[in-house]
Amino acid sequence: MTDARRLGKTEFFAHFSEKFGMKRTDVRDFFDALQALSEAELLRSGEFVLPGMVKLVLQNRPARMGRNPSTGDQIPIAAKTVVKARIAKQLKDAVLK
Repeated sequence: MTDARRLGKTEFFAHFSEKFGMKRTDVRDFFDALQALSEAELLRSGEFVLPGMVKLVLQNRPARMGRNPSTGDQIPIAAKTVVKARIAKQLKDAVLK
């Protein structure tokens, strides 16, 4: 797996284009709409699920004290909201046999 190359954006759209007999622009539009839907659902309910693959959830991280690695001084880290991806058990089981 060390010489494996990740699937590029063009190859990704080409794969779905060939698989479903669609134009690449239609495939790109579909994934753009999927991204927009995920953003809207994360803002609306705080989570978005792609069944069998991943669940995206918003997580609020509280403010805390951290350390500057170069000086060792304590520094405040502000509270923030992040998006976490939780991988579905079905996908984990398929990949991590």
